[in-house]
Amino acid sequence: MRPRRSFALLATATFLSACTMPTHPDASATAPDPFNQAATQLLDNTRWELTRWLEADGSLREVPHGDNGEPITLELSIDDGQRRASGYSGCNRYMGMYTLKDGKLSFGPLAGTRMACPGSAGGKLEAPYLDALAHIARTGVQMREPQALQLILDNGATLSFSRHEQ
Repeated sequence: MRPRRSFALLATATFLSACTMPTHPDASATAPDPFNQAATQLLDNTRWELTRWLEADGSLREVPHGDNGEPITLELSIDDGQRRASGYSGCNRYMGMYTLKDGKLSFGPLAGTRMACPGSAGGKLEAPYLDALAHIARTGVQMREPQALQLILDNGATLSFSRHEQ
């Protein structure tokens, strides 16, 4: 009778241990430095939504998203070996080329549609946003959850983006 009981206990313990999910040893490790130059290589073929704009003086600029308007987006893709940027800038669609060099994201000349959006929150932010893309000093990328992109501008302002699934 004893061997049968031992077998039952062993079978139960084996069954219970098989039900636990394994954890990756890196799961509890601290997140890597988002300003590591290698991290920017993860930006190809991603889409981002502007969620926060912190001015150098600490004030927040209103950013349209969710209930207060259509989000400002940035899409970075590789097509036929060319890095292409596109998105919505608050009123119009824009497109152009981008580069990743020395851990910094930069954009070539950007072209866009020419719709007028007088008085809209997005329309007011469009020109400063497009200008900001031309004045990036540093780029930070966090690909762990929550995935984020930070663009630090020459003037000290920070644009924060969250990953948007394509």
